[in-house]
Amino acid sequence: MKNKAITSRDEDFAKWYTYVVRAARLADYSNVKGCIVFEPNGYAIWEKMQSILDKKFKQLGHQNVYMPVLIPESLLKKEGELIEGFAPEGAWVTQGGNKTLEERMMIRPTSETLFSDYYASKVSSYRDLPLLYNQWANVMRWEKETRPFLRTREFLWQEGHTIHETAAEAEAETLQMLNVYKDFFENVLAIPVITGKKTEKEKFAGAEYTCTVEALMYNGVSLQSATSHYFGQKFSKAYGIQFLNRENKLENVYQTSWGCTTRMIGGLIMVHSDDNGLVLPPRIAPRQVAIVPIGTDETVMTLADEYNKKLLDADITSFVDKTERSPGFKFAEHEVNGIPVRIEIGMRDLAENMITLARRDTREKIRISKDCDIVAEVQKLMDEIQNNLFNCAKKRAEEKTYTAFNMAEVEKIMNTQPGFVKAMWCGDEACELKMKEIRGTKSRCILENEAPIADKCVCCGKEAKHLVVWGIQY
Repeated sequence: MKNKAITSRDEDFAKWYTYVVRAARLADYSNVKGCIVFEPNGYAIWEKMQSILDKKFKQLGHQNVYMPVLIPESLLKKEGELIEGFAPEGAWVTQGGNKTLEERMMIRPTSETLFSDYYASKVSSYRDLPLLYNQWANVMRWEKETRPFLRTREFLWQEGHTIHETAAEAEAETLQMLNVYKDFFENVLAIPVITGKKTEKEKFAGAEYTCTVEALMYNGVSLQSATSHYFGQKFSKAYGIQFLNRENKLENVYQTSWGCTTRMIGGLIMVHSDDNGLVLPPRIAPRQVAIVPIGTDETVMTLADEYNKKLLDADITSFVDKTERSPGFKFAEHEVNGIPVRIEIGMRDLAENMITLARRDTREKIRISKDCDIVAEVQKLMDEIQNNLFNCAKKRAEEKTYTAFNMAEVEKIMNTQPGFVKAMWCGDEACELKMKEIRGTKSRCILENEAPIADKCVCCGKEAKHLVVWGIQY
């Protein structure tokens, strides 16, 4: 039975999404236009994302730092492409207290300029390299249309910025971090993704090239989920980041940046959740198990506490719901909040030496012996849920991935059953712009390791250079 308070995702996907965000207490709207309040359930997901990724970054040798939130305009202008790229979204501070500032400052939309300015004073020799830094921060981009987690004017993210002795090292870093994100999406978030390079038109402002992680949502709309950029020496020349190389000659460093944002929470919702609320893969769920005692009998409460201790000792995040509400209310609340596993303990089951496990993904209930190894049973169930969510998402993405050989086919797909469309492209920006006329369809990434599916451009019919994935985007 579906939760009657939630609009069906097949009926109105946008309305359903908003319902899930609010019903699961992930975020709320704010009186600051275009910005949201991260509620405890939503922020807890971000904290878990941070902890997993931060651990991986540090294993690879990265260190965390923090840069200022304001960037002087003169500093931005040193690299023309960047300020030009972010000018339409820039938020400027022009007054401090009662005085007009001598120079206006942009609230950071990204921090390449600040890191470059800092690095220029910290490097003198190849022995100083590489510098592998990351920051967890907030940024501001003045979005015209906003939606919780997907596009907000202020959002949270991490941005890695590294400098290297050689182009080969920097490009290896770019690819390494792309694969870190891909692994995180598939093995933690249970979201299948495609990766590849952005086209010249869609790359990050100031980058030599941009690599991207692209995911497909339940409704067939694509989500750019993480990016990794190779800058070469563009920023290091603009900001004078030089070092004495092994031949004792001055050379500019080679640079990268890479990042992901709270947009990933939106991706989680749109890939896995259903008409009963939020669904979370166990590996990212802040609370993995809810133990619900049915009644207040001492036997029931004692067993609930015993299970809880065993699970917590095994690093499984569980809790006993001892609130004074009906079991049915608790079941519905834990479902809408996306808690992967629920343990129900009542005297009726205990009379038969049994308890009940409920899994959130399929809503199936399983009766097992109360004398079971509860840690082993719950871990087994969580592994099954994790795998099932990934496999379901993968199957759905595969069913919504198409091939097209002409514009009529692209138009039919995007207007009736949108998804990823694989099609050949000549490399001409005019053809990209022509594709955009079909419901805003954009190139998602170039597939460099797949064989061509034709020799003609899907748009103009001229000789094709690249196999590209196209899609409607958030």
